Amino acid sequence: MKQGTQGSVGAEPGAAAGPAAGAAVQSAAGAVAGPAAGSARAAGGPGRYRVPAQPASRETDRQRAGDGARAGAGVRAGERGGVEGGPVRGEHTHSEPALPRPRTVVHRSSVRGQILAALRTALVTGDLRPGEVYSAPVLAERFGVSATPVREAMQQLALEGAVEVVPNRGFRVVERGTRELAELAEVRALIEVPVVLRLARTVPAERWAGLRPLAEAAVRAASSGCRATYAEADRAFHRAVLGLAGNEQLVRIAEDLHRRAQWPLGGGASGARGRAELVADAHEHTVLLDALIAGDVEAVRVLVGEHFGGGV
Repeated sequence: MKQGTQGSVGAEPGAAAGPAAGAAVQSAAGAVAGPAAGSARAAGGPGRYRVPAQPASRETDRQRAGDGARAGAGVRAGERGGVEGGPVRGEHTHSEPALPRPRTVVHRSSVRGQILAALRTALVTGDLRPGEVYSAPVLAERFGVSATPVREAMQQLALEGAVEVVPNRGFRVVERGTRELAELAEVRALIEVPVVLRLARTVPAERWAGLRPLAEAAVRAASSGCRATYAEADRAFHRAVLGLAGNEQLVRIAEDLHRRAQWPLGGGASGARGRAELVADAHEHTVLLDALIAGDVEAVRVLVGEHFGGGV
């Protein structure tokens, strides 16, 4: 619960595939269209020709299916290594700090969401260092995807306040200080403490007992020493507790504040906690849950006050 420490591509075929993929698509299209299309294009000019209707046959269908598969392969090849995946005009990629290979293998079914999750993890672990500038093409190369989903993910992080746009260069990871950390803790306490106290008086013990697996999962995550793993387990426990209030907007706002509170400090400040601190924080979940199951509202009041006051 404290500020614990925290990645489809199916990019649109003409937007993310880039010139290389476009060439592959045109080549494949030419194979499907045949000589007739070439003569029609010569007569009508670029982009104004039509492919004459071809007699339907099983052989033609098989040929078109094969051509379509080759065209798709060309698009995918363009996404991986085409011009679009590289630097865009005015976007420099030199002199960037090295970023470790992502811990998560990216599957192309939901690339943007996976990249966003991977970047959030990199923020928590410090792989994305505060104050450093990162370009979408360089990050895309490390993830093995085109630059488009990376830019979209970084733009989402910019909306969340994790990074800021640097024109013609990329995105700079925002540097935070202890004051911002304290302000986030105060806002979270103002939101979460009253809700938890109200729930302590109204939610039956069996509902609280149902959260035991989440509290235990948080302890295991903390014991691993991985800040990103614990950050997710920490948020999951908080999310489940607040979810008992039945207010989705409350849960969403609290989740956003919690995630921001887990980003590391910048400027050389020591904000990262070690394994022992993570384990101690996780055990506070289990102690709080015991008090909630017992219906001891006063104990809950003390525990949540200490928990948030200690810099959740």
